[in-house]
This record gives sequence, C-alpha cells and structure tokens, in this order.
Amino acid sequence: MEIHFSSLALVSVVILHLVLSAESFPVYQATTTGSVGAGDDNVILNPRFEDGLNNWSGKGCKIELHKSMEDGKVFPQSGKFFASATNRTENWNGIEQDITGRVQRKVAYQVTAVVRIYVDNDTSAGVQITLWLQEPDFREQYISIANSQVTNKDWVQLQGEFLLNEAPSRLVIYLEGPSPGTDILVNSLVVKRAEKIPASARPFSKNATFGGNIIENSNLDDGTTGWFPLGNCALSVGTGSPHVLPPMARDSLGTYESLSGRYVIVTNRSDSWMGPAQLITDKLKLYLTYQVSAWVRIGPGATSPQIVNVALGVDGQWINGGEVEFNDDNWHEIGGSFRIEKQPSNVMVYVQGPASGVDLMVSGLQIFPVNRQVRFKYLKKQTDEIRKRDIILKFSRSESSNTAGNSVKVRQIKNSFPLGSCVTRTSMDNEKFVKFLVKSFNWAVFENELKWSWTEPQEGKFNYRDADELLDLCKSYNIEVRGHCIFWEMEYAIQSWVRSLNASGLMTAVQNRLTGLLTRYKGQFRHYDVNNEMLHGSFYPDRLGKDIQANMFKTSHELDPYATLFVNDYHIEDGSDIRSTPEKYIQQILDLQKQGAPVGGIGIQGHIGVPVGPIICSALDKLGTLGIPIWFTELDVSCPNEFVRADDLEVVLREAFAHPAVEGVILWGFWELYMSRKNAHLVNADGKINAAGKRFLSLKKEWLSHASGHIDELGEFRFRGFHGTYSVEFVSTTEKVNMTFVVDQGESPLVVSIDL
Repeated sequence: MEIHFSSLALVSVVILHLVLSAESFPVYQATTTGSVGAGDDNVILNPRFEDGLNNWSGKGCKIELHKSMEDGKVFPQSGKFFASATNRTENWNGIEQDITGRVQRKVAYQVTAVVRIYVDNDTSAGVQITLWLQEPDFREQYISIANSQVTNKDWVQLQGEFLLNEAPSRLVIYLEGPSPGTDILVNSLVVKRAEKIPASARPFSKNATFGGNIIENSNLDDGTTGWFPLGNCALSVGTGSPHVLPPMARDSLGTYESLSGRYVIVTNRSDSWMGPAQLITDKLKLYLTYQVSAWVRIGPGATSPQIVNVALGVDGQWINGGEVEFNDDNWHEIGGSFRIEKQPSNVMVYVQGPASGVDLMVSGLQIFPVNRQVRFKYLKKQTDEIRKRDIILKFSRSESSNTAGNSVKVRQIKNSFPLGSCVTRTSMDNEKFVKFLVKSFNWAVFENELKWSWTEPQEGKFNYRDADELLDLCKSYNIEVRGHCIFWEMEYAIQSWVRSLNASGLMTAVQNRLTGLLTRYKGQFRHYDVNNEMLHGSFYPDRLGKDIQANMFKTSHELDPYATLFVNDYHIEDGSDIRSTPEKYIQQILDLQKQGAPVGGIGIQGHIGVPVGPIICSALDKLGTLGIPIWFTELDVSCPNEFVRADDLEVVLREAFAHPAVEGVILWGFWELYMSRKNAHLVNADGKINAAGKRFLSLKKEWLSHASGHIDELGEFRFRGFHGTYSVEFVSTTEKVNMTFVVDQGESPLVVSIDL
C-alpha cells in the first residue's frame, strides 16, 4: 500500500506529506489578524485574486474572475473574488502560475488551496495540485502535491508539502484533474515555508496496569451489567463458549485465568452496526498500546461470509480494533490493537458486523495495555536460538610452540541478516542520505522508479534512466536490490494508456513489459515483486482471465531464472483487513503454485499502525507453514511522537528477527524528506537522527557479537555469535595476527581453522 506519483521522473522534488480534507469548513476567514495570502512570505503572487487575474494564466483553457456564480449561489469562501478555469477540453487543463526563481532549494514549502468545481450535475471530481518543473538538462517532472474529491456544493481545502533539492530552470504550479467540461474554481492558493514541528517528548503513563482488562464484567458474572445494546437490539447471556483465552491474547498475557464459558448473545439486530457496547473513556491512558481480543460467533441465517469487527468510537471517529470473516457456527478468534494519542471526551467500544437478522455472540472480550518489555525478553531468547551459531576457533602453528593461554579478541564486523531501505532517485542526490544508507543497510528497493507507470508512462516512451542510476549506486556499494514491482493490481496505480487497452492490446503490453524489463535487468535484481497487492486488486484477471497472474510468474522465471519471485501485499500481519488475512494469503499462494507459478518468497509490506508482537507472530507462524521465505518488504511505523515510533519499530524488528521464517526486512525509507508516510522517519530533515533512528541503530549494535578470552589447552576458543562477518585478533608476547571469517547459518558448531 503506497502513495503513487504518476510522474515522468522524480529527481529533485520531495513530497513530504499530504493532508487532504474533503468537507465544507470555515477556512482562512478574512480577519484583521491574518488570512490566506497575508504576509510577504507567500510564493504565490495575487493569491486571492484581489488584483484580478494578474500573474495567473490558463493551462490550455480560459480563466475568468468572479465575485459570485450561479445567480448568487456561489460565493468565495474568503475574500471578495475567486477564479475559474473554464472551457477545459483535457484533464490537465486548469489555472497556473509560474513561480520560477521564487522557491529556494533545500527548504520545505507547504501548499494550501481552497477549491471546488462547477458542473451541471451533482457529481464529484478529483482536483489535484501539481508542480511542473524543468531541469537545466531539460528533464521534466510532473509532481502531485495534493489531491482530493471535490463537489460543486462546498469549498474544499487541499494541502501538501514539497522541497526542491536543486534549482530548476522553470517551475510552474497549477490545478488540474476533473473531466473536460468541468470548471475548476479557486478561491486561494498559498505556498509558504513549512513550519518546523517541535521535537516530541517521551510520553509517560502513570500507574499503567499492563495486562489488566479494562472491560467491565467481561466474564458476565453479573449478567449484562456494564453492557448496553447499541441500537434496537437485545442482549442476553448464553453458556458454552471457550474457557481458554484466544491464542494471541494468551501469548501476550502469559499466566491468565480461564474464561467463564459465558457469552453475550445479541438478537433482534436490524442493522449491521448493532451489537454489545461499553463506555471506556476513563479507563484509557494516552500513548499506551492496547490489545483487543475476543471469541466471536454468529447464529444461523447468514447466506454469505460475515464480517465481525471490534470497533471503537472515539469522539465520533471510528477506529478498527480488529476484524474477522467467517461463515460457520464455530467460535473464531478476533484480535487487533489501538492507541489513543489525544485526550478524548468519549470512547465507546462495540462489536458489530454481521448482516441484519443474524445473531451475534461475543465471549471474553479483553482490552488491555501490552507490556512490550516482557515480550522482548522472550524474543531475545528466541533470537539467540535462531540467529546465532556455536563457533570454534581452532588455532595451530606449523612449528611446535603451543598457542594455549594466548589472548583472542573477536569482533563482528557486520550481521548478514538482510536489512534494507527504500530509495528514490531524488534521495541519491543527498550525500548525507547515501552515507546513512551505506552504513546502515545491505539491501535496497526503489520506491517508484521500476514501476511500469514510471518506466513507460506513455505507450512506447520509456524511462529507465532513473532505475539505471539507482542500480549503479547500489552496485557501487555492494547493496543487493529487490525489484519492485513488475505489475500492480490496483487500478489507480496503472497508467491511463494501459487502462484504455482492449484485452488483446493489454495482453501484448503485458508481454512487452515482462520481456523489456526482465531482459534488460537479467541477473541484476535478487527479488521481484511480480504483481503487487493481488489480494486487494484484480485489474489484470478481470480483463485477461484468472490464469494471467500465474502466467506472469512463469514468464518472469523463464526470462530471469536467477531472481526469487515474490507475492507482496499489506495488512497481512495486523488483523485489521479481512481481505488480506494470513489464511487468504496462504490460499492465494497455494492457488498460484497449483497453476505452476514459481512463488519463491512471501512479501509482507508492513505498513503497520499499532504493532502488537503476538498478533504479528501469529501471522508469521501461519505463513511459515508454507516453508517459503518471508520478508517484510515495505516496513514503516508512523507516530508524531518519535519515542512511540521508536517503540513501535522495535516491536516489529524484534518479531521479525526472532522468527525463523523471516529472512529479511526492508524499511520503506528512513529520511524525513524521502518517505511517502508521514511521521515514519528515523532521520529528520536536517540530518539529525531521532529517537526512532537511535533505536534502530541500537538494535543493529545489539545484533553484533563480540568475544574475548584465552585459547584453551586444545588450542581452541569457543563462543556463540550471530551469523555474519567477523574479525579475530590473536595476541601473544611476540606477535599479533589479524584475520576475518564468515559465520553462515547451520545447526552444528562451525569450526574455523586458523593457521598461525
């Protein structure tokens, strides 16, 4: 799951983040204390059209100035005027301003526009703020800064940020997007320096009772006391539910009391959202990670698989506490997690989901704060078992002198476990970024530059230059590279010329893509994500038949037999998406293999919200039964508080490193200016390593083994260490000898013979 920019190239612009708002609200009201366009620091000239249309022009269309429209029904949100882009005949037509020379390099800018559309019907349309720039070498870029659905009824705010690494020869900002014939109305456009967010403090929760269930009367000892029906449904108590906690909760809590065997049964449900509920506002503490667990079951009457969801209503906002889908009368585990980062006024937890008329049963609902440190102790033991090996250094001399008693110092130079990061063509121009990359990672993946929409944005017009340059960079530092991705099933990620093809033309284009990419780069990418997000999208099988996905794998293997071919998808590991459960992922892989697809790797993207170790581990255990290597391919965790972000990152990294089926982890970036997900960075824009980055480096240091001592009477020195490369120093009264050796995976002790 990625933010995708439909661009010809991305060389000197970084999109920091997008904030999209698609509802009517009072923004930038004209007041004496400031408004849109106030101050001299706005890059845009005449931002609210108070000077007519001066400094503005139409991009392939006419522009007009208005005080009102539609017989006085449309007025500006603020100020006296607004402009329209009319007589549009192409989607890219709109209103633009040339801002060449008014934007400084290496400075982050925030862009804010207030827009709506004008059209005869009540339809909505996507409006986008786009930055066009031309490099001194005439390379062009079209960069999406922000976009949202807009209607003809309300003004909408679009907001995003960008930064220039280099000074372009030309720079134009414009609005585009709706279908031809739809007018774009603009009330204001502001481009100002982005405000620097103050550093966060470490949160602290007093008297946190880890493992303590905040649900009242969870075992139903007092009937339905503490519970209330959400909607016009009825609650009663039944018996016969499991007495054991669901496995994921059991793994978190360790020692626990058995459940009562009683459950809430919800009847007379006339809508899917009806179910049992409790208010828990006063029981929650900020920044703690809460795990959700329950047994759920449905009654008769369902004609299709039913979704059951534990939901939280937090001041009117819905939070997913976990969901499961089934269509039988068995008890099913439901698990998830959440965190509250702002003091709420009202929090309600409720269980919902099945269709109206289907009874819902809930047993042993648990919501408890997770003690991560206890889990970490367990994971460290697991890590020592699977990531280390016993090593025997056997010293010998050609002459008769004894080596016993001499000192030995062993230091691990690098751990061989693959740790990588997403990189972009933009990021390789930042020397500090490259320095951190080379020092901290041994694998890489390109964020966009190998995707079909990037390498062939228009039919027959290819752009491999960016991928070639990134590949050359990685080769120069001996960094292994994953190929992401050959195809992508999500329709929004597919370029328009591909979407417009008929079945025959599409099949030809698919074959050309496979042949062109895999022939060009044969043997250069260790992995390929063959068809991204097949659990969530179905563009190709919908048009070319169900066999196309397996055929993509088979053809890829024929063209480049050296590459390991991966499936790759998101929300596999967190229990939040019934479309991508581990069970459905397993079935998809088995189906592909049945059709002859050589699936060699399982990609878990890992765009995780609030990670809980046992929930992640449960997914890994299930996927591990296939015996196929698992990689986290796009890992990021997001939280404005860098200390919480550090904790979240540690959870996922420890779970991955401690699991025998996981063979690599790729982060989806690490530098604030070069990540698609906001508040996920390890290194701030100014190059300062934040708390999350320090935690990452601390774990890398922890996963290096060092030993020192003396050689025994057998001429041996024994220790247990992580897999990877080591240096050893032998010291006697007359000499000092240094050498290196490599520890590979293996069950038996590794004997390293050292001839002095």
